[in-house]
Amino acid sequence: MDSLARVPTSWHPGFDPRELSVGIVHLGIGAFHRAHQALYTQKAVAETGERGWGICGVTQRSAAVADALMPQDCLYSVLVSSPASTSLTVAGAVREVLFARWHSDLLKERLSSPTTAIVTLTVTEKGYRMEPATGELRADDPELQADVAGRPPQTVLGQLAGGLEERMRCSAPPVTVVCCDNMPANGERLRRLVEGYCQLLPAGRGGPLAAWVKANVTFPSTVVDRIVPAPSETDRAKVVQLLGLEDRAALVTEPFSQWVIQDRFAGPRPAWDKAGAQFVADVAPYEKMKLRLLNGSHSALAYLGALAGHELIADAVGAPGFARYTRGLMDQDMTPTLAPPPGFDLEGYKQALLERFANPVLRHRTTQVAMDGSQKLPYRLLEPIAERLAAGAEPRHACLAVAAWVRYVSTGHSDEGRPLPLEDPLAERLRSAVSGLSSTREVAGALLGLREVFPVELAEDERFRKLVEESLELLASRGAAGAVESLG
Repeated sequence: MDSLARVPTSWHPGFDPRELSVGIVHLGIGAFHRAHQALYTQKAVAETGERGWGICGVTQRSAAVADALMPQDCLYSVLVSSPASTSLTVAGAVREVLFARWHSDLLKERLSSPTTAIVTLTVTEKGYRMEPATGELRADDPELQADVAGRPPQTVLGQLAGGLEERMRCSAPPVTVVCCDNMPANGERLRRLVEGYCQLLPAGRGGPLAAWVKANVTFPSTVVDRIVPAPSETDRAKVVQLLGLEDRAALVTEPFSQWVIQDRFAGPRPAWDKAGAQFVADVAPYEKMKLRLLNGSHSALAYLGALAGHELIADAVGAPGFARYTRGLMDQDMTPTLAPPPGFDLEGYKQALLERFANPVLRHRTTQVAMDGSQKLPYRLLEPIAERLAAGAEPRHACLAVAAWVRYVSTGHSDEGRPLPLEDPLAERLRSAVSGLSSTREVAGALLGLREVFPVELAEDERFRKLVEESLELLASRGAAGAVESLG
């Protein structure tokens, strides 16, 4: 392994990567997986000496990750940075990277291999081809239909179902499918989506496959947490300085990392707990805290921060009123909807979140966090808003965040006139909904009327509409910075 020979011995993983065989297939090998689950796997291998947990990573949208990693023998470095310290890890748990469109047959082979015990996924909410407001499969999705019709599968559900069908045909052992995306009850949700995909197949295939999946596949739910922004040129230069060579796949992340996993496996698993993961009976309390306190606050900071002209999340948190607003969002609109596990330090967790958001080393762009808002809002903001309204409260902080999304989508520019990108799977639908509209009521009504995003009960709640419209008026008259200060 020439690449490892070039790495200074002090940076080597705690094992020889060449000794690993593939036991995990990961769909969606982006930066987050490589800075999170792959490092947990690396630490577990180093702790136990078990060599059967190498990772085959699968990239979906382009071959860029494969092009960067394969010439380096799939080795890459992770720069862990905070204002107080910087450290470097060379990762070696990933042993192979496939581009799904080029390697569909090999992907099916890896998914169906008897030695593959676990399939993990980080494909973002939009990768599951579902309605975010309901969690149901979009059965009329043309890409899903094309996979069902028999082309080499290009959707994640098509790839997963194809691999499971081949496992059934080959009588391969049971397998565990671990969703690591930010969705409520993500394991159960993925199970239902796979079931829905089976129903799209001809009855002679879909029925037997659904029965086999029910008997042989488990879908534990998880909570994952680590901020992994795109590395800057400064980050890459720091890696060269520490490592002594260039790394085309270098990553940067924060010291904090969390992985909570429902203890429901169909077969063997890595000793992820020895690397700091938590195996629990029920992830729901952790999931709600993370989705609402971290992800909800992150989205609020993204839309309000971008409108106020801030490039980075850290810049937004440091601006007048933003930290106070974020803490108000957490305390008043999110915390009353939570039931933390016994002994959990909720106050410490919220304070730690503000400190993490303010970490200037990470350079997490507001527009990056703002991507795919139509898929994220239901879990991060709309569900807690509905619960607070049902309790007779007025969730003004959370409704300001929703209004900021509406303004971000409908105007397309910051308060200073800087263009803001709308990267969303429903982008054309969103643009069309607000085209030619000018009044606050019309814009709010058009976007709140999108059933793909807003559940009908919430969208038709007059209190919710009034709060969003009032927040939009505030954003229009005072700008995002002024709105945050007035509410915070």
